[in-house]
Amino acid sequence: MKSIILSGVLALVAVTVTAQEDGFKSLFNGRDLTGWEGNPTLWSVEAGAITGKTGTNAETKISHNTFLVYTNAPVDNFELRFSYKITEKGNSGIQYRSKVTEKGKFGPIVGGYQADFEGGKTYSGILYEERGRGILAQRGQKTVIKEVDGKTKVEVAGSVGDSKEIQSKIKAGDWNDYVIIANGNHLQHFINGMLTADVTDEQSAKAAKSGVLALQIHAGPPMTVQFKNLRIKQLGQGAAAGDLKKFAGKWVPVEVTMNGEPVEKDKLEGVLMTMDGNKYTSKIGENTDAGTFSVDETKTPAAMDVVRVKSDGETATIPAICELRGDTLRICYALGSQARPTGFKSEADSGTLLVTYKKD
Repeated sequence: MKSIILSGVLALVAVTVTAQEDGFKSLFNGRDLTGWEGNPTLWSVEAGAITGKTGTNAETKISHNTFLVYTNAPVDNFELRFSYKITEKGNSGIQYRSKVTEKGKFGPIVGGYQADFEGGKTYSGILYEERGRGILAQRGQKTVIKEVDGKTKVEVAGSVGDSKEIQSKIKAGDWNDYVIIANGNHLQHFINGMLTADVTDEQSAKAAKSGVLALQIHAGPPMTVQFKNLRIKQLGQGAAAGDLKKFAGKWVPVEVTMNGEPVEKDKLEGVLMTMDGNKYTSKIGENTDAGTFSVDETKTPAAMDVVRVKSDGETATIPAICELRGDTLRICYALGSQARPTGFKSEADSGTLLVTYKKD
């Protein structure tokens, strides 16, 4: 257990939150490639990590990109977390919502969305569509993909960070943490807690909703790439990007109850939460936190998942429920390892925090 200031989500008070990853399922047993399919000459398990290697002989000098495909289930709306390490001349990535297009000479060939990374300094964190539309977001970009006159148009809608600064936080030849969030047509990549690409794919005919997950080794110079701690959490179909516009604005907490105890009004002074698209920032005094949220309005009450980026770069997902009526927003958050709340109440020892916000 460790104490954090929940300002990134609630911007209110210090609470105790466990480091548990509620709802995540491991995709790799740490011993062998059960549940995965690819060329066994190129893919193996070394030191508890899935390892892809190419070389210089006829069996390992590949002439096309090839993949290790997860065979247990397709992915659709999810949050994927993993760690990677890659050699200096390596190029790799993770395919998601993708398709196996053919059985290549050196193993499966896959096309679709790719969360890219490399040993170099240009492509880590971008969103690339393998065997498709190409680069959909450079590192640091927020983009919207549209169809104009029958062609793909990538519109840069903003920035999520400076590309060089993001690259400076990526550890060469060492382990880095990667997070992919795909919910509806909204796709996000994070490396070491930094948002690297944010894409809304509005080209409905080409925006994949579901498909396979696969790990890549790239044609070119000999390389080694490793993956570990692969785990996934399925997300409900979130509100579309346009639907989230109704949450946009600045919100001030006016009534707060934690574990059945009301929070004094004077502790709420200066607290402000701003919601924009699927992102939020919260301020309490000089402290600022940020993250993303998704809403599943097919559930009653509407389910909300808040992904908070902590100071050490790790992410924490907090399940909640929400209700928006005019200029009043109610959110009931589950703290620690508690399950998602079922109603808008906070009772003693319930592990819940109920907040009523008013639009500023």
